[in-house]
Amino acid sequence: MLYTACEPLVLASASPRRRELLARLGLRFRVVPSPLEEPPVDARPEIGVRRSALFKARSVAEREPSSWVLGADTIVVLGGLIFGKPSCPEEAVKMLRSLSGRSHSVFTAVCLIHLKRGFSQGDVIQTRVEFRDLSDAEIAAYVRTGEPMDKAGGYGIQGLGAAFVKAVYGSYTNVVGLPLAETLAMLQKNGVIAAQ
Repeated sequence: MLYTACEPLVLASASPRRRELLARLGLRFRVVPSPLEEPPVDARPEIGVRRSALFKARSVAEREPSSWVLGADTIVVLGGLIFGKPSCPEEAVKMLRSLSGRSHSVFTAVCLIHLKRGFSQGDVIQTRVEFRDLSDAEIAAYVRTGEPMDKAGGYGIQGLGAAFVKAVYGSYTNVVGLPLAETLAMLQKNGVIAAQ
């Protein structure tokens, strides 16, 4: 174990990828997904994704007022278009066709809240990802695996979707769904975790 939780920590996310990233570090935490639907994303990606992460964290913090609550949200942005999770396989195909051969941005917002202490802090991290050209056959085969369906932008860089990525500029873990360097700094600075 690299880190230990000094105070109760709750991850306000159903994402198995976020859970796995934190667990890999040896952190002890509970998972309590937000029970509410996410609000619509704002036209400005940084603002909308921050609002969504805050919304998730706050909705769980209201039920866990004595714990530190960590919420996060991730979106993909291409030329002003915001891609969340595809709602159906056809939408995943459209997203992947749009991303093919192009560079896009991945924004992840992380929000830390402690309701009893009146504490709230958030950060938005941006990573640029460049895709190689994809054939329609590759896209169709990938969508059939089901992997794109619960991921912003319709791909998982930590899974089969890695085959589409030509380059990553910035935080790899941000693209997975939780920018670890920034998240750990936030947790350490506020005494939530410490190096073991």
